[in-house]
Amino acid sequence: MNNKSEELFHRSPQNPILSARNWPYPVNSVFNPGATLLPDGTTLLLCRVEDRSGRSHLCAARSANGIDGWQVDSKPTLLSDPENYPEEIWGIEDPRITYAAELEKYVVIYTSYSLGGPGVSLALTKDFREFERLGVVMLPSDKDAALLPKRIDGHWALIHRPMDTFGNHIWIAYSPDLQHWGRHKLILKARRGAWWDANKIGLSPPLIETAQGWLMIYHGVRETPSGSLYRIGLALLERERPERCLRRSDVWAFGPEAPYEREGDVPNVVFSCGYTLDPDGKNINLYYGCADSSIALATANIQKLLDWLERNGTPPEECNE
Repeated sequence: MNNKSEELFHRSPQNPILSARNWPYPVNSVFNPGATLLPDGTTLLLCRVEDRSGRSHLCAARSANGIDGWQVDSKPTLLSDPENYPEEIWGIEDPRITYAAELEKYVVIYTSYSLGGPGVSLALTKDFREFERLGVVMLPSDKDAALLPKRIDGHWALIHRPMDTFGNHIWIAYSPDLQHWGRHKLILKARRGAWWDANKIGLSPPLIETAQGWLMIYHGVRETPSGSLYRIGLALLERERPERCLRRSDVWAFGPEAPYEREGDVPNVVFSCGYTLDPDGKNINLYYGCADSSIALATANIQKLLDWLERNGTPPEECNE
C-alpha cells in the first residue's frame, strides 16, 4: 500500500504543540488531552499531567486558534481527591469531554486510579473551574470511556473498555441518570493473532455523529519484542443502535512516525482523547499524546475518513471476527 496516497491525518508543522516546558509549574510530562470548543471559540485542552511523583492530574490549556498561544492554568485544574474519593488515590488520567446540551454542562469522563486498578469516573462542569464529581461509574479494571452527547432511546450511553482475562474489548452501557448503568453490550472485539489491533483495543476520543452513523476513532495495541505499539483505526456504529458496528477498518489509519511520537517515556505511541470540529463540521482537529511525553495536533476531513473506512473496512457481520 502506498501510505502517502492513503494519508488521512495531517500533522501540524508546529508539533508538538504542548510539552512540559510550557507548564508554569514543575512536571514530568503532559499528554492525552480531552478537548472541546468553548462558547467564545476558544479551544480548551484538559491535559493529563504527570508530576514528578509519577501520579497524574488534569490541567487546562486554552488557545484562540487551537494551535499556539496556549494559556495554561497556573495550578492544577482538577487534582485527585483521595480523602473524599479513595478511588483516586494514585491519580486521575486521560479525560474525555462531551458537551451535553440537555444538561448545559460538560461531562468529563476520566480514569481514576485506585488500589484496585483503573476505573471510570465522571464529573460535570460549566466552566472548567469548578467540578461536580459523581464518582466511579465503572469499577476496575475499566478505562477508555466517553459519553455520547445525547440520549439514545431515552438513556445516556457510555462507551467503555473493561479489562479481563478474556481480552480488552469495547463495550457500551446505558443509564437514565448518569449514575446507574446497565444493559452492557459488546461493541467491538480486539482481534487475535498478528493484527495491528490484536488483544487490546480501546476508544480514543468521543464518538463523532455523522449522517452515516457514529464515527469511532479507536486505538489498537500490538505487542512487539521491543514493546507495545499504539496505532489508531476507525469504525462506524449505527446512529440509533450504537452497539451495532457497521464498518471496521482492517488496517490502521494513523500511527507513530514522527520522532516525537517514536521517542519518549513510552515510545511508539499515538493516543487521542479529544478533538474539535471546524465551524462547518467538515474537518476534525485531533489532539493526541505522543510517546506519553507531549501533545500534538493532526487534522482530517471527516468525509474522507468515512470514504476510506468504506474502502478499507469489514462489513457488519465480520466486525467482530
